Amino acid sequence: MKLRLGVIGADDSLVIIQSVMQEFPEIECLPIVYWREEEVVDLLMAHLDEVDMWLFSGQVPYAMACETGKIQVPMAYVPHIGASLYRTLLHLSHQLGIRVDEVSFDTFSGEELGQFLTEAGIAEGYKWLKHYEGAISADELADFHEALWKEGKTKAAVTCLRTAELALVRRGVPVHRVLPTRAGVLSVVHMLLRTHEMLHFKDTQIAVQMMEIDPFRELAGGNFSTDEWQNAEIKTMEKLLRYARYLQGSLKTAGPGRYVIFTTRGKVQEVTRGYVTVPDVEGLFGIRADLVTCGIGIGKTAYEAEIHGGMALLHAKERGAGNWMVFLDDKSVVGPLGRDEQIAYRYDSKKLQELSQLTSLSVMTLSKLESILKKRGKQEINAHELASHMQILPRSARRILIELESKGIAEVVGEENPHPRGRPRKVYRIRL
Repeated sequence: MKLRLGVIGADDSLVIIQSVMQEFPEIECLPIVYWREEEVVDLLMAHLDEVDMWLFSGQVPYAMACETGKIQVPMAYVPHIGASLYRTLLHLSHQLGIRVDEVSFDTFSGEELGQFLTEAGIAEGYKWLKHYEGAISADELADFHEALWKEGKTKAAVTCLRTAELALVRRGVPVHRVLPTRAGVLSVVHMLLRTHEMLHFKDTQIAVQMMEIDPFRELAGGNFSTDEWQNAEIKTMEKLLRYARYLQGSLKTAGPGRYVIFTTRGKVQEVTRGYVTVPDVEGLFGIRADLVTCGIGIGKTAYEAEIHGGMALLHAKERGAGNWMVFLDDKSVVGPLGRDEQIAYRYDSKKLQELSQLTSLSVMTLSKLESILKKRGKQEINAHELASHMQILPRSARRILIELESKGIAEVVGEENPHPRGRPRKVYRIRL
């Protein structure tokens, strides 16, 4: 499968990048030229669904893309340090006789520019540098270089931004542009190809959905004949077969009311919108959502995925019918899907293992607690709030908080009285 790569850059940089792309038949390139930084976001938005990754000709358009927060695919830009800069300085020194301390620079950080000059064996250091994080306007860079040149402090400007170069040319300031080198572009493209392969591998990992369905609750009074039982089972299988085809997977039975669907990680991520929502099994396939309890397991092998699916189903059953949980290949648990109280937790944390040995609480309980506190954005909680998030009884939540308090991990910092006639609720601050 070809990598669809969107390339956004200035006209001169794009020529270099496209010449490199001709060496990669496995890449389908979408070149997009911009002439003003203000165009970058609109150009991105117009082609969001057409590419798998984005490559930018420099730091500024890349930073603008990051700032939108709307790009969900991998992005990279071609760096200008290294051979790109060395070529420019060589031209200045050998053909124009201009030293490094007579030049103003932009984009690079002081540390990387200083290290580059040292490694290049250039004795004189730089004096004038405009470093910036994120995006910057061409006029701001042009003002910086022009002011130094007019004051006689520099003889030329070195810029990484095409629009700044054009602005300086219009102002009559001697300017030299650091262009990407083929080696620099090749390095980034190889990195993007490796990333694409890794993501494709993850998408094709095995995913197992273990589902427990109780179709007999729909039968009146709970009393039904053998024929009714078999008909209910057949109807459920027909619906699940359609769902399995939708997942591009296969279905097998694992006992009365229990079914297993084998599919891929990529398809599961798609139908759950990144492990956030429950697929619309009722609207699309006529399977009543409140009758389905589901555990989704992700693994590198079918065996690992099935083990993880079974563990996810146990977590889902703890919360009752209608819940969906996911057990990922990194041993983290996500869920319940589609619920406000959804959290992500894991039990391979060394820190939590040490706390578990100190207390009578399991690593899983501590991990759930840690995830709940992170989601709430504060360390304070009372027993009723903890019970609601963990889907346990308030007395069980109180036992957890009292145990943490006894070991010095939690302390009472106040009381709340939501009901005038009820007992005040202790508020605990927890330090995991």
